[in-house]
Amino acid sequence: MSTGELLSIEPLELKFPFELKKQISCSLQLSNKTDQHVAFKVKTTNPKKYCVRPNTGVVLPRSTCDVIVTMQAQKEAPPDMQCKDKFLLQSVKVNEGATSKDIYPEMFNKEAGHVVQECKLRVVYVSPPQPPSPVQEGSEEGSSPRGSVSDNGNFSTAELSLSSRSFADRLEPLEKSSEARALISKLTEEKNNAIQQNNKLRKELELLRRGGNKNSGGVSFLLIIFIGLLGIILGYIMKKT
Repeated sequence: MSTGELLSIEPLELKFPFELKKQISCSLQLSNKTDQHVAFKVKTTNPKKYCVRPNTGVVLPRSTCDVIVTMQAQKEAPPDMQCKDKFLLQSVKVNEGATSKDIYPEMFNKEAGHVVQECKLRVVYVSPPQPPSPVQEGSEEGSSPRGSVSDNGNFSTAELSLSSRSFADRLEPLEKSSEARALISKLTEEKNNAIQQNNKLRKELELLRRGGNKNSGGVSFLLIIFIGLLGIILGYIMKKT
């Protein structure tokens, strides 16, 4: 603040993050670093476009006042995003105890002999803040789903997923092959047991024949039944294998 300046202004530009069809606001802070009561008034070259609250007021000694400037929603952007609008802040000393109700337009008239300080402010359009872009997961469309290795040597999620799927694809036929081998082994064991049972029955029948049992007719009938059952069992086992 220069010597004799009544109010200091921060910032010295009205910066609006310009967006179409949207009301935008920015603020000014007026600081009174003197021991005097200071009245102010804010003017603009385009009053229909902006709303200033408050546009007049009194700043007490060693205190501050915030002024909100709102730009109405715009239907189109200006060429090259350049704005020609200007603001003017006028300030003047007032008596102690004065309030905004005591302010009248003639107070800021230099021709009437009042000491009025003025500060011009220009309007600047800036780009609105951009939201952070979302992190893409997986591979891009049309590219191979290859993973990558990070700087610390760890595999990426895509590569680990691919390795897991590949391992599962190799494991599935192995599991099927193991099941088939187990079934074949079981059937072979059953076949061997049936052959051993057949040999045992044959030996028992041979002993019965040599013993000359009187009930030879009954023995012959039992022999036919055993041989028939044995044939059925062997046929069933051979069919499975």
